[in-house]
Amino acid sequence: MPLELPSLPYATDALAPVISAQNLRMHHEGIHAGYLQRLNTLLAGDDKDQSLEHIMNTGRGEAQACACQAWNHTFFWQCLTPWYQSPGDALEKALTARWGSLEGFQEAFMASAMAHFMGGWTWLVYTPQGRLDIHNAADAGSPLLRGFIPLLAVDMWEHAWYIDFGNNRRKYLQKLWSIINWPFVEQCLEDAMATAEGRRNLLHV
Repeated sequence: MPLELPSLPYATDALAPVISAQNLRMHHEGIHAGYLQRLNTLLAGDDKDQSLEHIMNTGRGEAQACACQAWNHTFFWQCLTPWYQSPGDALEKALTARWGSLEGFQEAFMASAMAHFMGGWTWLVYTPQGRLDIHNAADAGSPLLRGFIPLLAVDMWEHAWYIDFGNNRRKYLQKLWSIINWPFVEQCLEDAMATAEGRRNLLHV
């Protein structure tokens, strides 16, 4: 079956004025859809039912890159919301333990993203060592390929901000905090910690 473009979890104008409807429509129906269309072309004639994760882990070259970009974008849309809520106590406690405060985390995340001068992504991840970290991935890179569990993604390709912010990447990052889906990030962290605990328990069976 051809891979299909997943719907956004909100209307295309719901993230305005941070991300305009024009920008979001171009990004979702143009950039994101384009990776899936190209991937379907590359997989034409292959009758195996392959998930994006499978292609990311076993594919090579352009097919792997398109799968990563499609997966990254699907995750990114879930990291954003028009229904803002502050980080929950558990998440804020985890971020504070690692970076001193929520503001300290945001500053560290922005510094990492601003230092990333090529196309790519900046992520908050849960590492195999059981700690939070900030990870830059160039081009179509994904933390999944490094053994990290993604918690928060920010698209640092130029198409993500240029329509709304011109060449002002910093303003894009600053404004983005007002539409971050913190409950989703916290759920990802809870799932990551539960998975890690399950693995530790298996080791002691």
